[in-house]
Amino acid sequence: MNAPTDSPADSASSLSAASARAANVRLMIFDVDGILTDGSLHFGADGEVIKTFNVLDGHGIKLLQQSGVATAIISARQSPIVLRRATDLGIHHVFQGIHDKRSAFEQLLIQTNIAADACGFIGDDVIDLPILSRVGFAASVPNAHPEVRSRVHYVTQAGGGRGAARELCDFILRAQGNYETAIAPYLS
Repeated sequence: MNAPTDSPADSASSLSAASARAANVRLMIFDVDGILTDGSLHFGADGEVIKTFNVLDGHGIKLLQQSGVATAIISARQSPIVLRRATDLGIHHVFQGIHDKRSAFEQLLIQTNIAADACGFIGDDVIDLPILSRVGFAASVPNAHPEVRSRVHYVTQAGGGRGAARELCDFILRAQGNYETAIAPYLS
């Protein structure tokens, strides 16, 4: 599997198990800082936080949505630019400024009427563990905290903000047998 050696997700059997879990995802939830961005915070002259998002990640999220997988964001930080990016991508479930991510996750399950084992979550720090430990498909990035990497089913090769979300979306699409259909419009 695409994982560091300190992760249980480092063998072909683990990759197969991760794929089986990804095949059941009906709702994919994304952390923001360190996942949809590289985790850096840039401050403008007026103190505003500037974040950089990857367009490949955005297109992957759109392809995942088109295949019928719902998407959501749960982030500990509050940022108007995250809401703007979520709106651009058609992500309707956005929880920001939530330090108790477990409660946000519980609210999301109620709103969507989707069971925890049909959810996926990608996070990178210990604050994400309460969700990562409950979902059916847990993922992270190579530069995540070691406690996180050691507890997920899949670790991307790409880093946060550098295509990790796209890699994950493609992995889910392949696991669900929808990848070829998703890219078919671009091949003709």
